[in-house]
Amino acid sequence: MGSEKLSRETLVERAVLLADAEGLEAVTVRRLAQELGVTPMALYWHVKNKDQLLNCLADHLLAEVTPEFDPAAPWNVRVRAMVEALVAVMRRHRFMPGLLGMVVKDELASFSRATDTALDLLRQAGFTLQEGYLVATYLLHGAMMLVDHEPGCPPSVPQEQAAEWRRQKRLALESMPADRYPRIVEYAKTVEEEIDVERYYTFGLDLLLGGVEALAAARR
Repeated sequence: MGSEKLSRETLVERAVLLADAEGLEAVTVRRLAQELGVTPMALYWHVKNKDQLLNCLADHLLAEVTPEFDPAAPWNVRVRAMVEALVAVMRRHRFMPGLLGMVVKDELASFSRATDTALDLLRQAGFTLQEGYLVATYLLHGAMMLVDHEPGCPPSVPQEQAAEWRRQKRLALESMPADRYPRIVEYAKTVEEEIDVERYYTFGLDLLLGGVEALAAARR
């Protein structure tokens, strides 16, 4: 690709593909230049350094977090739509929770748009702006933890070894002293069952948003 055809959008899209395939550590200006068939100097017309490159990457992905929704829908329905959109994009791009911990989020236009929208919705729920910011931060970090700690086999375990991995985990839990940890030993019987990932996310979102809704209802 010639440098005259290179754009920041092309650069960011290739960075997403590279991070999806090899992780954030692979995303460097030099590596992207190799992927795009240009010199590193050609990329510096668009990004000054790796920090700015990561900011562009996060800004691009967070643009999906402020979806279009029915303006007549209740505040909690619209907040849930935003959190669901955030979880969805992080599930597609598993490096994203780590990325959000590395960038200065307040410098990202898409993050600011999402934050402003969330603050407006939470004010409708009866929270002050200061409280709304705390709630929005709690929801962001909760969504990140949901994705970053999705249950199941570690990524390093091949799919064909997943059943054995779960069996070994069951045996390890069952071997704990039942007189001291009766509920853990009882729970161990369920470990060999394959995780219902969609139920995990639905349950997790219900926990996150249920707390916010309950606090808002108590104030009213």
